[in-house]
Amino acid sequence: MKNEWILDVLIDLRSFAAANGLPKLAEQLDDTALLAACELVSAPEGGDARGAKDRRLGLHHDLGGARAGL
Repeated sequence: MKNEWILDVLIDLRSFAAANGLPKLAEQLDDTALLAACELVSAPEGGDARGAKDRRLGLHHDLGGARAGL
C-alpha cells in the first residue's frame, strides 16, 4: 500500500471536523477513510486503485481528468 498516506490525511481531517463542531463531516470522513482503506487493500500491487476500478467499470479518463462512461 504505497498510497496509505491518504488515510493519515483523512484521519487528520476527521479529527479537525470533530474538534470544531462538524459532527456530520466527521462521520462522513470516517466512512471515506474506510472506503479508501478498502480500495488501497484491493488495488493490484503497485497499481492504481482508481485506474483498476475504472477499467472494470468501463470508464476512461480524458486529459482534463474528467470521467465518462462508455
